[in-house]
Amino acid sequence: MNKNIAILSGDGIGPEVTAQAVKVIEAVEEIFGHSFEKKEALIGAIAIDATGDPFPKETEEICKASDAILFGAIGHPKYDNDPNAKVRPEQGLLRMRKNLGLFANIRPVSSFEALLSLSPLKEDRIKGVDFVVFRELTGGIYFGEPRGRSEDGKSAFDSCTYTDEEIRRVAHLAFKSAQNRRKKLTLVDKANVLATSRLWRQVVIEMSADYPDVELDFMFVDNAAMQIIQYPAHFDVVLTENMFGDIITDEASVISGSLGLLASASVGSGLGLYEPIHGSYPQAAGKNIANPVGAILSAAMLLEYSFDMIEESNAIKSAVNQAVEEGFLTEDLNKENAKSTTEVGDKIAQLIRANSSVLES
Repeated sequence: MNKNIAILSGDGIGPEVTAQAVKVIEAVEEIFGHSFEKKEALIGAIAIDATGDPFPKETEEICKASDAILFGAIGHPKYDNDPNAKVRPEQGLLRMRKNLGLFANIRPVSSFEALLSLSPLKEDRIKGVDFVVFRELTGGIYFGEPRGRSEDGKSAFDSCTYTDEEIRRVAHLAFKSAQNRRKKLTLVDKANVLATSRLWRQVVIEMSADYPDVELDFMFVDNAAMQIIQYPAHFDVVLTENMFGDIITDEASVISGSLGLLASASVGSGLGLYEPIHGSYPQAAGKNIANPVGAILSAAMLLEYSFDMIEESNAIKSAVNQAVEEGFLTEDLNKENAKSTTEVGDKIAQLIRANSSVLES
Protein backbone atom coordinates (compact mmCIF):
# COMPACT_ATOMS: atom_id res chain seq x y z
CA MET A 1 0.00 0.00 0.00
CA ASN A 2 1.25 3.50 -0.86
CA LYS A 3 0.50 6.32 1.58
CA ASN A 4 1.74 9.84 2.29
CA ILE A 5 2.74 10.84 5.83
CA ALA A 6 3.51 14.40 6.91
CA ILE A 7 6.29 14.49 9.52
CA LEU A 8 6.05 17.47 11.89
CA SER A 9 8.83 16.92 14.41
CA GLY A 10 8.48 20.32 16.06
CA ASP A 11 10.48 21.51 19.05
CA GLY A 12 12.49 20.21 22.00
CA ILE A 13 12.65 16.43 22.08
CA GLY A 14 10.14 16.24 19.23
CA PRO A 15 12.75 15.59 16.50
CA GLU A 16 14.52 12.92 18.57
CA VAL A 17 11.47 10.83 19.42
CA THR A 18 9.83 11.34 16.02
CA ALA A 19 12.97 9.97 14.36
CA GLN A 20 12.48 6.72 16.30
CA ALA A 21 8.83 6.51 15.27
CA VAL A 22 9.87 6.97 11.63
CA LYS A 23 12.47 4.22 12.12
CA VAL A 24 9.74 1.87 13.30
CA ILE A 25 7.44 2.85 10.41
CA GLU A 26 10.27 2.02 8.02
CA ALA A 27 10.59 -1.42 9.61
CA VAL A 28 6.87 -1.93 8.97
CA GLU A 29 7.34 -0.81 5.35
CA GLU A 30 10.08 -3.37 4.91
CA ILE A 31 8.29 -6.28 6.54
CA PHE A 32 4.80 -5.73 5.15
CA GLY A 33 5.72 -4.42 1.71
CA HIS A 34 4.20 -0.95 2.03
CA SER A 35 5.53 2.33 0.67
CA PHE A 36 5.14 5.48 2.76
CA GLU A 37 6.24 8.79 1.30
CA LYS A 38 7.31 10.98 4.21
CA LYS A 39 7.46 14.79 3.92
CA GLU A 40 8.86 16.96 6.72
CA ALA A 41 7.42 20.35 7.62
CA LEU A 42 7.90 23.04 10.28
CA ILE A 43 5.61 23.82 13.20
CA GLY A 44 5.94 25.55 16.56
CA ALA A 45 8.90 27.58 17.80
CA ILE A 46 11.18 26.34 15.04
CA ALA A 47 8.63 27.55 12.50
CA ILE A 48 8.39 30.97 14.18
CA ASP A 49 12.17 31.29 14.05
CA ALA A 50 12.24 30.38 10.36
CA THR A 51 9.10 32.09 9.06
CA GLY A 52 7.51 34.15 11.83
CA ASP A 53 4.48 31.83 11.76
CA PRO A 54 3.99 28.82 14.10
CA PHE A 55 1.93 27.03 11.41
CA PRO A 56 3.18 28.21 8.01
CA LYS A 57 1.00 27.91 4.92
CA GLU A 58 3.49 25.49 3.38
CA THR A 59 3.11 23.18 6.38
CA GLU A 60 -0.67 23.33 6.13
CA GLU A 61 -0.52 22.42 2.44
CA ILE A 62 1.79 19.46 3.12
CA CYS A 63 -0.59 18.23 5.83
CA LYS A 64 -3.66 18.53 3.59
CA ALA A 65 -1.90 16.61 0.81
CA SER A 66 -1.05 13.76 3.20
CA ASP A 67 -3.01 10.74 4.37
CA ALA A 68 -1.90 11.16 8.01
CA ILE A 69 0.36 13.33 10.16
CA LEU A 70 3.03 12.18 12.61
CA PHE A 71 3.68 14.98 15.08
CA GLY A 72 6.38 15.43 17.73
CA ALA A 73 5.91 18.34 20.12
CA ILE A 74 5.88 22.13 20.28
CA GLY A 75 7.08 24.68 22.82
CA HIS A 76 10.18 26.60 23.83
CA PRO A 77 11.15 28.40 27.06
CA LYS A 78 11.78 31.70 25.29
CA TYR A 79 8.06 31.86 24.52
CA ASP A 80 6.80 30.12 27.67
CA ASN A 81 8.64 32.64 29.86
CA ASP A 82 7.54 35.72 27.95
CA PRO A 83 3.95 36.71 28.84
CA ASN A 84 4.08 39.53 26.28
CA ALA A 85 4.98 37.36 23.30
CA LYS A 86 2.41 38.03 20.56
CA VAL A 87 3.23 34.89 18.57
CA ARG A 88 3.47 31.56 20.41
CA PRO A 89 4.11 27.96 19.33
CA GLU A 90 0.79 26.84 20.83
CA GLN A 91 -1.07 29.14 18.46
CA GLY A 92 0.21 27.00 15.62
CA LEU A 93 -1.10 23.82 17.21
CA LEU A 94 -4.55 25.30 17.85
CA ARG A 95 -4.73 26.70 14.33
CA MET A 96 -3.65 23.38 12.86
CA ARG A 97 -6.38 21.54 14.72
CA LYS A 98 -8.97 24.08 13.56
CA ASN A 99 -7.83 24.37 9.93
CA LEU A 100 -7.49 20.62 9.45
CA GLY A 101 -10.80 19.84 11.16
CA LEU A 102 -9.23 17.73 13.90
CA PHE A 103 -12.17 17.88 16.28
CA ALA A 104 -11.55 14.82 18.47
CA ASN A 105 -8.55 13.80 20.54
CA ILE A 106 -8.29 10.10 21.39
CA ARG A 107 -5.97 9.18 24.24
CA PRO A 108 -5.64 5.56 25.42
CA VAL A 109 -4.59 5.06 29.04
CA SER A 110 -3.26 1.68 30.14
CA SER A 111 -0.80 0.14 32.53
CA PHE A 112 2.19 -2.06 31.70
CA GLU A 113 2.44 -5.10 33.96
CA ALA A 114 6.22 -4.81 34.13
CA LEU A 115 6.06 -1.14 35.17
CA LEU A 116 3.36 -1.16 37.84
CA SER A 117 5.87 -0.37 40.57
CA LEU A 118 6.97 2.82 38.79
CA SER A 119 3.61 4.53 39.04
CA PRO A 120 3.05 6.76 42.09
CA LEU A 121 -0.28 4.98 42.51
CA LYS A 122 -0.71 1.68 44.33
CA GLU A 123 -0.26 -1.37 42.14
CA ASP A 124 -3.63 -2.88 43.05
CA ARG A 125 -5.34 0.30 41.81
CA ILE A 126 -3.69 0.44 38.38
CA LYS A 127 -3.27 -3.22 37.46
CA GLY A 128 -5.24 -4.00 34.32
CA VAL A 129 -6.28 -0.37 33.71
CA ASP A 130 -7.41 0.12 30.12
CA PHE A 131 -9.56 3.09 29.19
CA VAL A 132 -9.65 5.73 26.47
CA VAL A 133 -10.54 9.43 26.64
CA PHE A 134 -12.35 11.20 23.81
CA ARG A 135 -11.75 14.95 24.15
CA GLU A 136 -13.47 17.55 21.96
CA LEU A 137 -10.63 19.52 20.44
CA THR A 138 -11.74 22.59 18.50
CA GLY A 139 -14.42 24.20 20.66
CA GLY A 140 -14.91 25.40 24.21
CA ILE A 141 -12.99 28.01 26.13
CA TYR A 142 -9.78 27.62 24.09
CA PHE A 143 -11.55 28.91 20.97
CA GLY A 144 -14.53 30.87 22.28
CA GLU A 145 -15.11 34.52 21.40
CA PRO A 146 -15.03 37.17 22.70
CA ARG A 147 -11.80 36.95 24.65
CA GLY A 148 -9.24 39.47 25.77
CA ARG A 149 -8.12 41.89 28.45
CA SER A 150 -9.43 45.26 29.52
CA GLU A 151 -7.65 48.40 28.35
CA ASP A 152 -6.11 48.94 31.77
CA GLY A 153 -4.89 45.32 31.82
CA LYS A 154 -6.51 44.64 35.20
CA SER A 155 -9.16 42.20 34.05
CA ALA A 156 -9.44 39.49 31.43
CA PHE A 157 -12.18 37.35 29.93
CA ASP A 158 -12.62 34.12 27.94
CA SER A 159 -15.81 32.69 26.45
CA CYS A 160 -16.78 29.01 26.50
CA THR A 161 -19.18 28.09 23.70
CA TYR A 162 -20.39 24.82 22.20
CA THR A 163 -22.88 23.87 19.51
CA ASP A 164 -25.06 20.81 19.20
CA GLU A 165 -23.09 19.64 16.14
CA GLU A 166 -19.69 20.03 17.81
CA ILE A 167 -20.87 17.77 20.61
CA ARG A 168 -22.53 15.18 18.38
CA ARG A 169 -19.59 14.55 16.09
CA VAL A 170 -17.17 13.67 18.88
CA ALA A 171 -19.82 11.84 20.89
CA HIS A 172 -20.55 9.55 17.93
CA LEU A 173 -16.88 8.50 17.88
CA ALA A 174 -16.94 7.82 21.62
CA PHE A 175 -20.14 5.75 21.47
CA LYS A 176 -18.77 3.70 18.56
CA SER A 177 -15.56 3.06 20.47
CA ALA A 178 -17.54 1.93 23.51
CA GLN A 179 -19.45 -0.55 21.34
CA ASN A 180 -16.14 -2.18 20.41
CA ARG A 181 -14.83 -2.21 23.98
CA ARG A 182 -16.63 -2.91 27.27
CA LYS A 183 -19.75 -0.98 26.26
CA LYS A 184 -19.54 1.71 28.92
CA LEU A 185 -19.38 5.47 28.32
CA THR A 186 -18.83 8.12 30.99
CA LEU A 187 -19.60 11.75 30.17
CA VAL A 188 -17.46 14.09 32.26
CA ASP A 189 -18.93 17.58 32.63
CA LYS A 190 -19.87 20.31 35.14
CA ALA A 191 -23.58 20.39 34.45
CA ASN A 192 -24.39 21.62 37.96
CA VAL A 193 -22.67 24.93 37.17
CA LEU A 194 -22.06 25.45 33.43
CA ALA A 195 -24.65 25.99 30.68
CA THR A 196 -22.34 24.42 28.11
CA SER A 197 -22.12 21.26 30.22
CA ARG A 198 -25.90 21.10 30.44
CA LEU A 199 -26.03 21.20 26.63
CA TRP A 200 -23.44 18.40 26.50
CA ARG A 201 -25.53 16.27 28.84
CA GLN A 202 -28.77 16.93 26.94
CA VAL A 203 -27.25 16.06 23.54
CA VAL A 204 -25.44 12.93 24.76
CA ILE A 205 -28.59 11.62 26.48
CA GLU A 206 -30.52 12.10 23.24
CA MET A 207 -27.81 10.27 21.27
CA SER A 208 -27.70 7.36 23.69
CA ALA A 209 -31.00 6.10 22.22
CA ASP A 210 -29.05 5.22 19.06
CA TYR A 211 -26.58 3.14 21.09
CA PRO A 212 -28.79 1.00 23.36
CA ASP A 213 -25.99 -1.51 23.94
CA VAL A 214 -23.78 1.15 25.61
CA GLU A 215 -24.23 1.92 29.29
CA LEU A 216 -24.10 5.70 29.79
CA ASP A 217 -23.24 7.38 33.07
CA PHE A 218 -22.23 10.88 34.14
CA MET A 219 -19.57 12.35 36.38
CA PHE A 220 -18.78 15.93 37.37
CA VAL A 221 -15.22 16.79 36.39
CA ASP A 222 -14.01 17.38 39.95
CA ASN A 223 -15.30 13.96 41.00
CA ALA A 224 -13.87 12.39 37.83
CA ALA A 225 -10.44 13.83 38.65
CA MET A 226 -10.60 12.04 41.99
CA GLN A 227 -12.06 8.78 40.64
CA ILE A 228 -9.43 8.47 37.89
CA ILE A 229 -6.79 8.30 40.62
CA GLN A 230 -8.72 6.22 43.13
CA TYR A 231 -10.49 3.75 40.82
CA PRO A 232 -9.04 4.04 37.29
CA ALA A 233 -10.12 0.51 36.35
CA HIS A 234 -13.75 1.69 36.68
CA PHE A 235 -13.51 3.57 33.37
CA ASP A 236 -13.89 2.28 29.82
CA VAL A 237 -14.60 5.21 27.46
CA VAL A 238 -14.58 8.77 28.78
CA LEU A 239 -16.11 11.62 26.78
CA THR A 240 -15.56 15.25 27.69
CA GLU A 241 -15.10 18.82 26.46
CA ASN A 242 -11.86 20.53 25.51
CA MET A 243 -10.46 22.02 28.71
CA PHE A 244 -11.68 19.23 31.01
CA GLY A 245 -10.13 16.68 28.66
CA ASP A 246 -6.85 18.58 28.58
CA ILE A 247 -6.60 18.36 32.35
CA ILE A 248 -7.82 14.84 33.10
CA THR A 249 -5.78 13.19 30.36
CA ASP A 250 -2.59 14.67 31.78
CA GLU A 251 -3.68 13.55 35.23
CA ALA A 252 -4.34 10.03 33.94
CA SER A 253 -0.82 9.84 32.50
CA VAL A 254 0.61 9.03 35.95
CA ILE A 255 -1.08 5.63 35.78
CA SER A 256 1.44 4.33 33.27
CA GLY A 257 4.45 5.54 35.25
CA SER A 258 5.80 7.92 32.61
CA LEU A 259 4.46 10.57 30.25
CA GLY A 260 6.85 9.14 27.69
CA LEU A 261 4.76 5.99 27.25
CA LEU A 262 1.50 7.52 26.11
CA ALA A 263 0.29 8.13 22.58
CA SER A 264 -2.66 10.08 21.22
CA ALA A 265 -4.62 10.69 18.04
CA SER A 266 -6.44 13.78 16.83
CA VAL A 267 -8.98 12.95 14.16
CA GLY A 268 -11.70 14.63 12.17
CA SER A 269 -13.45 14.32 8.85
CA GLY A 270 -10.71 12.19 7.31
CA LEU A 271 -7.22 13.32 8.24
CA GLY A 272 -5.60 12.11 11.45
CA LEU A 273 -2.72 13.53 13.50
CA TYR A 274 -0.76 11.31 15.88
CA GLU A 275 1.48 12.50 18.70
CA PRO A 276 2.98 11.50 22.06
CA ILE A 277 1.50 13.46 24.94
CA HIS A 278 4.72 14.44 26.72
CA GLY A 279 5.31 17.87 25.19
CA SER A 280 8.61 19.36 24.08
CA TYR A 281 10.54 18.76 27.36
CA PRO A 282 13.26 21.29 26.40
CA GLN A 283 15.49 20.33 29.35
CA ALA A 284 16.17 16.97 27.67
CA ALA A 285 16.46 18.20 24.10
CA GLY A 286 19.62 17.07 22.33
CA LYS A 287 20.69 14.69 25.11
CA ASN A 288 19.35 11.47 23.53
CA ILE A 289 17.62 10.52 26.78
CA ALA A 290 13.94 11.11 25.96
CA ASN A 291 11.54 8.17 25.99
CA PRO A 292 10.43 7.47 22.39
CA VAL A 293 7.76 4.89 23.23
CA GLY A 294 4.89 7.40 23.18
CA ALA A 295 5.94 8.55 19.70
CA ILE A 296 6.33 4.96 18.53
CA LEU A 297 2.90 3.98 19.85
CA SER A 298 1.53 7.08 18.11
CA ALA A 299 2.86 5.61 14.88
CA ALA A 300 1.01 2.39 15.74
CA MET A 301 -2.20 4.41 16.19
CA LEU A 302 -1.56 6.11 12.83
CA LEU A 303 -1.39 2.78 11.05
CA GLU A 304 -4.52 1.50 12.79
CA TYR A 305 -6.81 4.54 12.67
CA SER A 306 -5.78 6.21 9.39
CA PHE A 307 -4.61 3.26 7.29
CA ASP A 308 -6.64 0.40 8.79
CA MET A 309 -3.42 -1.59 9.16
CA ILE A 310 -4.33 -3.59 12.23
CA GLU A 311 -1.69 -6.30 11.86
CA GLU A 312 1.04 -3.73 11.31
CA SER A 313 -0.09 -1.70 14.31
CA ASN A 314 -0.15 -4.80 16.49
CA ALA A 315 3.38 -5.66 15.36
CA ILE A 316 4.58 -2.33 16.76
CA LYS A 317 2.64 -2.74 20.00
CA SER A 318 3.97 -6.26 20.47
CA ALA A 319 7.56 -5.07 19.97
CA VAL A 320 7.04 -2.23 22.46
CA ASN A 321 5.62 -4.63 25.06
CA GLN A 322 8.56 -6.96 24.54
CA ALA A 323 11.08 -4.13 24.98
CA VAL A 324 9.30 -3.02 28.16
CA GLU A 325 9.23 -6.59 29.53
CA GLU A 326 12.97 -6.89 28.85
CA GLY A 327 13.65 -3.63 30.68
CA PHE A 328 15.08 -2.03 27.54
CA LEU A 329 14.05 1.47 28.62
CA THR A 330 15.22 5.07 28.83
CA GLU A 331 16.32 6.65 32.10
CA ASP A 332 12.84 7.79 33.14
CA LEU A 333 11.94 4.11 33.60
CA ASN A 334 15.26 2.35 34.16
CA LYS A 335 17.86 4.54 35.83
CA GLU A 336 20.23 1.68 36.67
CA ASN A 337 20.59 0.45 33.10
CA ALA A 338 19.23 3.28 30.98
CA LYS A 339 19.20 3.07 27.21
CA SER A 340 19.35 6.07 24.92
CA THR A 341 16.46 7.32 22.81
CA THR A 342 18.19 5.95 19.73
CA GLU A 343 18.91 2.55 21.30
CA VAL A 344 15.25 2.07 22.27
CA GLY A 345 14.12 2.99 18.76
CA ASP A 346 16.65 0.59 17.24
CA LYS A 347 15.58 -2.19 19.60
CA ILE A 348 11.88 -1.88 18.81
CA ALA A 349 12.53 -1.77 15.05
CA GLN A 350 14.77 -4.81 15.44
CA LEU A 351 12.07 -6.69 17.37
CA ILE A 352 9.51 -5.97 14.65
CA ARG A 353 11.82 -7.54 12.07
CA ALA A 354 12.76 -10.45 14.33
CA ASN A 355 9.16 -11.23 15.28
CA SER A 356 8.16 -11.18 11.63
CA SER A 357 10.95 -13.63 10.76
CA VAL A 358 9.73 -16.02 13.47
CA LEU A 359 6.16 -15.88 12.17
CA GLU A 360 7.30 -16.51 8.59
CA SER A 361 9.35 -19.54 9.62
